[in-house]
Amino acid sequence: MIQLTDTQAVILSAACAREGGMVFPVTAKLKGGAVGNVCKSLLKRGLIEEVAATDLNTVWRHDEERGSITLRATALAHAALGISEAPAPETDASAEPAPEPARHRTDTKQENLIAMLRAEGGATIEAIATALEWRSHTVRGALAGALKKKLGLTITSEKVEGRGRVYRLA
Repeated sequence: MIQLTDTQAVILSAACAREGGMVFPVTAKLKGGAVGNVCKSLLKRGLIEEVAATDLNTVWRHDEERGSITLRATALAHAALGISEAPAPETDASAEPAPEPARHRTDTKQENLIAMLRAEGGATIEAIATALEWRSHTVRGALAGALKKKLGLTITSEKVEGRGRVYRLA
């Protein structure tokens, strides 16, 4: 089973739902070079591939030999999302061995923060700060920066009687 980050799953799901499996335009809210970093990771893992671009609005990069290039989801991406089975890879004795899959750290503070926000009832700043041994300003920064801006997650908040402001993932 291929492990995908939330952002990778969003980009692949959108691509697999499109006619032709095209990655662009990316619908995830990513800033700066985040789209490029996610796409490079997916390319390295064989979940997307480079193909000739027919629409100039979907160009990934320009190559002197091949011209405009865009990205398309592969059969492996469909299989990773559980949409269909991937075809058996062709074996070639002269082919280089496949690169090792990227390792995914588990039990990180970011994962724990996301789990607290996904839990029924959400979490308060104070509860998160206590659980993760952070200061309250660090919690607010992680919510706004890492989760909202970088991962594109939607965080909602509401005042709950007796608890104060409670944050949840939408």
